[in-house]
Amino acid sequence: MISFEEAAEHCGIVAIIRGVTLDEVAGVGDALYEAGIRIVEVPINSPEPFRSIAALAARFQGRMVVGAGTVLDIDSVDRVKSAGGQISVSPDCNPQVIARAVERGMVPLPGVFTPTEAFTAVRAGARHLKLFPAEAASPKTVKAWKAVLPRDVKVYAVGGVTPANMKDWADAGCAGFGIGSNIYKPGLSPQDVGRAARDFVAAWKDLRGN
Repeated sequence: MISFEEAAEHCGIVAIIRGVTLDEVAGVGDALYEAGIRIVEVPINSPEPFRSIAALAARFQGRMVVGAGTVLDIDSVDRVKSAGGQISVSPDCNPQVIARAVERGMVPLPGVFTPTEAFTAVRAGARHLKLFPAEAASPKTVKAWKAVLPRDVKVYAVGGVTPANMKDWADAGCAGFGIGSNIYKPGLSPQDVGRAARDFVAAWKDLRGN
């Protein structure tokens, strides 16, 4: 099974497919995979999220990391794990949710916006932090955080990231990016999703010199 770290090394873009339905999730997943995306998050406030996670986890077993977003409580962590999810992504920093994900062998990505929240997440066991909403911060925020965070802790910018501004965030120290409506929103076809995803993957490859 591909680990989160391996998937992020291949392509540090987490595709957030909020609102995806069960009947379209396979096609959207195929489009993302073919574009080069290897990490997909189905937010829990989507229709039938756990069934969609299970469908993706089965379809891309060993090839793609799948999990949930908007994970707010321990019960949801357990349900994501039962569905085959590997990551637990949250908009907030809840030490209990973080610790539960670690306990279940999952990778937590808690949402943080201040140094206090970032270190609270680290103390709870997180090694991947989601700066959210990134558009309300700046790359300078990440640069300052990276000067004081443990070296093995990685920061992902989520919110407002585009292929055009990705380099600024990466230069500041971001290890990856969560991309939502700029890749997927309800009503887009798999072809639309694939085109958008390819633009982000191309920008990622440019950052890495690939």
